[in-house]
This record gives sequence, C-alpha cells and structure tokens, in this order.
Amino acid sequence: MLTPFSANGQTRAPALAQEQTSCFASERPTTISTGKHNNGSQSSLHSMATTKVTFDDLIQLMRRLRAPDGCPWDREQTYATLAPMLLEEAYEAFEAVEAARAGRSAELQGELGDLLFQIVFYAQVASEQGDFTIEDVVEAIHTKMVRRHPHVFGTARADDTAEVLRNWEAIKAEEKRAAGKEDETKKASLLDGVSLKVPALMEAHQLTTKAARVGFDWEHVDQVFDKLHEELGELRAAIKECEGTNEAEAIRVREEVGDVLFAVANIARHLKVEPEAALKLTNSKFRRRFRYVEERLAAGGKSLDNSTLDEMEALWQEAKRAEETPD
Repeated sequence: MLTPFSANGQTRAPALAQEQTSCFASERPTTISTGKHNNGSQSSLHSMATTKVTFDDLIQLMRRLRAPDGCPWDREQTYATLAPMLLEEAYEAFEAVEAARAGRSAELQGELGDLLFQIVFYAQVASEQGDFTIEDVVEAIHTKMVRRHPHVFGTARADDTAEVLRNWEAIKAEEKRAAGKEDETKKASLLDGVSLKVPALMEAHQLTTKAARVGFDWEHVDQVFDKLHEELGELRAAIKECEGTNEAEAIRVREEVGDVLFAVANIARHLKVEPEAALKLTNSKFRRRFRYVEERLAAGGKSLDNSTLDEMEALWQEAKRAEETPD
C-alpha cells in the first residue's frame, strides 16, 4: 500500500515551456478529480492551496491527464519523449541543492516536486503498457533498502560508515549474481555499477569513491595534490612536445588534460566536495560576472567587440569586488 506524501499543492507542467499548450498554462483548473466518491458522486479538490494533497492525489492527477478526455500533450508522451525531461528535471533539482544550502529551500522543494512528477508520469505510461505500476516502483525500492540495510532491519553489524559501504557493495554484487546480470565469460568489476552515461566529472567522482571503499585510495589529500602537480608537469611536457597538428600528438595532450581533471576530482572527493556541483557553481559565477561586464559596457555605450581586454578585466574585477562586499 502506498504511503501518502504531502505536496506543496502545485504541480508544475512538464518542461519545454515554449511548446506548452493550454493544458500547461496558468489557467489550468484548480479543481482536480481525486477519483474518490461521496454519496455516489465524484468529489473534487476545490482549493489546492488549503487542502492537504497526498501522493495518491498526484497519481490520480496523472491518470486524469492521460485519460481519453485529458490533455493531448500528456497523452502523446512515451518513454522516449519523457527521457530528456527526466534528465532536465534531475539536473534542475541537482542545482537547487546549492540554493537550499544558501537558505532558499523553496527552490529545492519545487524542483523535487517536478522530478517526482516525472517519475509518476513514467509509471503511468508503464502502467498503461502493462509493464509496471507506481506501486511496483515503491515496493521495489522499499524492498531493496530493507535488504541493503541488514544492520538496521536484520542481524548484521556495521559499526561505521566504511563497513556499511563495504556491505552495500557486497549485497549489490550478490543481487546482480542472483538476477543473472553478470556475464559468465567476464569477471564482474566493482566499477560496473558506475554508469557510462553520467557526466565525466561525476563519473570520475563515483569511480574513485567506489575504489576508495576497498582501500584503493591516497591516505591524505596532500598526496593527491602531489599527483596533481605531477599531472600538470606531464601536461606541460606534452604541450611542449606536441606543437604540431598531428592527431596522435593532439590525443596525448587530451589524455594529459583528462589526467589533470581526474586528479582534481580526487581532490574534491577527499574534501567531501561533489565536483560536478562545484563546477556548476563556478559556471554560474562566470555567467553572472560576464553578464555584469556586458551590462556595464552597454551602459557606457560600448559592446564586447569594441572593448579592450583591459576594460573587460577591470569590470570583471569590479563585479568580483561587488560580490565579495557584504550588503
């Protein structure tokens, strides 16, 4: 049986706002059928702002959108068409974590709702195809979490986080063997569980995290800094030796750049910093400061094309000082 989760009372339409139909516009009716009956008639949720909405209400909303007389756009969606939106919402939730850490938790709440909506959307499509239901999804993850926490729900012991993680990997490997997911001709690797499809910086973080769980790691972050300096030296040497345009030479430089990034990802892990999130923050900072430069130039009647590097650098430093100065 599903456990109801309270929601914020608002369901944002799927992504791609530029393609929204009236189904996704702000005039969407605030009365939503819950599928429940009172005195033989269907009851309605008249005010989402004042009525406590449950997880079951969200499921019923999704069913209504996919019904024959529901929303044409929602009814057209498939596994394939939903995939980019699922990824987009996951990334937006990922970015909202930083907003929550800065005290703006409402952003994370909203993005988690959008991500949850995509999960319910997928489950509804799957249910219509006879693949699985949202109840199956909840039951599967509940069963998995109980199985992977024998130190909580069973008789196993785990005195620290390291032991918990070692047990987790062992249980996960056993699950794969039991499910027949291992290639009998190829020995399974600890790193098989790291997706090849995630962004490279995130992949590097996950690969080294898994390796560290079995002791394959530097003892101190200073050792990783030494490795970074070593890799930087190799990159400089490769650049110096590969001054031509030979493809093989270009590949060597690319590999050395990759080694530098991998070392930086290891430093981030040792400092308990998620490198993808850290780089996202820096990207946002660069966008913000560059926009400041553009706006200040425009205010003076100039553009990027007819401005000198010194002028742009001066404005960049001005933007930096403005951010560092407390209100």
